[in-house]
Amino acid sequence: MDIRKRIGLIIKELRRNLKLTQEALAFRAEIDKTYINEVENGKRNVSVINLEKIVLALEIQVSDFFNHDLFNTGGQS
Repeated sequence: MDIRKRIGLIIKELRRNLKLTQEALAFRAEIDKTYINEVENGKRNVSVINLEKIVLALEIQVSDFFNHDLFNTGGQS
């Protein structure tokens, strides 16, 4: 699976676990909601700076984000 899709799926899962809308996440991360949508759908190559903003807005550490199962399995499911 493409890394952009894996990142997007993880963000979407974490966002939904917090019961946040894309708009609410965008507000927390100080990023446009269209950008969040494109990242979640694997259509945008997210910058490191914006990924950090999103991950921290999801109330986890960047290291924990990259320890998600989708990275540890190579995205194969």
